[in-house]
Amino acid sequence: MRLVVAITGASGAGIGKRFIEALPSEVEKFVIISKNAKIVLKEEQNITFMDDEDIAAPIASGSFLCDAMAIIPTSMNTLSKISCGICDNLTTRAAFVTIKEQRKLLLAPREMPFSAIALENMLKLARLGIIIAPGIPGYYANIKNLEEMENFMIGKWFDLLKIEHNLFKRWGEKE
Repeated sequence: MRLVVAITGASGAGIGKRFIEALPSEVEKFVIISKNAKIVLKEEQNITFMDDEDIAAPIASGSFLCDAMAIIPTSMNTLSKISCGICDNLTTRAAFVTIKEQRKLLLAPREMPFSAIALENMLKLARLGIIIAPGIPGYYANIKNLEEMENFMIGKWFDLLKIEHNLFKRWGEKE
């Protein structure tokens, strides 16, 4: 599987980092980090770091084959640009191409409460088949700490992207 992952916005960038670290090694990863989300990421096997200003990168083209794209977290700025078709950086261009090519796109909005504008943008994108999946813990999973909460959210995102995992106990599963 080939997966484009973008981290936008400074707040919440840690969950994007954890998402990337949790991906199975066989997933080919293309990672974009916005200027505001620049954090120290260790080089991992099978990761290509992309420059968010490089609008001519291969992932900006519909001829670049990938299975899906996830933007975790998704800033409201990025979500708004995607909703309006603005392609002013590699993240928004790659999202535009993902939509155009009818590939799976997952957005994890990070700000709350959601304004009416943000909700309208999310509705518009959801009607296009984009997955809107903010990080929300599942309390039925008996989460005991921050790591378990993050594992639950990452596991739910993996489920939506059809990536196998065992990051949390599913409803009705025995210990």
